[in-house]
Amino acid sequence: MTSCKVFHSARCVALAVLASAALVLPAFAAATPAFKPGEVIRYTVKQAGVKAGEATLTFSGETYRDGKKYTLIIFSAKGFNFFDEERIFVDGNTFLPRLVIRDINIFGNKEKIMEEYDQVTGSITVTKIAGERTTVQVLDKKGAVDNIYGFIYRYRRETAVDSPQKFDVHLPTLNVTIAPVHDLDFNAAGKTYKATLLRSVPSKYSIWMDKSEKRLPLRIAGAIGVANTVMTMIGYKE
Repeated sequence: MTSCKVFHSARCVALAVLASAALVLPAFAAATPAFKPGEVIRYTVKQAGVKAGEATLTFSGETYRDGKKYTLIIFSAKGFNFFDEERIFVDGNTFLPRLVIRDINIFGNKEKIMEEYDQVTGSITVTKIAGERTTVQVLDKKGAVDNIYGFIYRYRRETAVDSPQKFDVHLPTLNVTIAPVHDLDFNAAGKTYKATLLRSVPSKYSIWMDKSEKRLPLRIAGAIGVANTVMTMIGYKE
């Protein structure tokens, strides 16, 4: 989950996780991964058409934390008066989040947020630390819970270029259906790409996806959490 006011027996358990995920995740088509560990995508961030900062999406790949194996995606955004870093630890098979750790500094107001996902029960434990104050909140969902960036990487890895499929994406505070709207030419980072525009219902996210083998997310609107905030790709490194 990325949101912010300014821009927020072992076998049985494994089977239960897979069963829960099957209720939410679409039948993605198997494909060769479009990205590898070390990939970094750079974006300019604009709010209401005015540049507010820059952001990066980094695919770090397999990592370990507290003896558990994850796949790590890092989102980081910064500007003159804000910083937001989100470390998204996902299941390497489903790309569903297991743990999200955020560091936020907005106008000097700092928060650390940890989201712990139980994909069996659908519950999310959110721990916030702001100064000397710590709060804990438990969110209850039905079935597996997604993360918008986890969805983007799963889409890149497994969705056919011309797939007309709709995707039900269950986020911690919002359930959406994301579907392709139309194809178009899109200019980003000094190049013209053949792209597919994906939009969500309810209207929250718009994602322009490159149709080449790289499957790059060229523009992402709505993920930072502020109306009229858009990220457009300005650079890419494998």
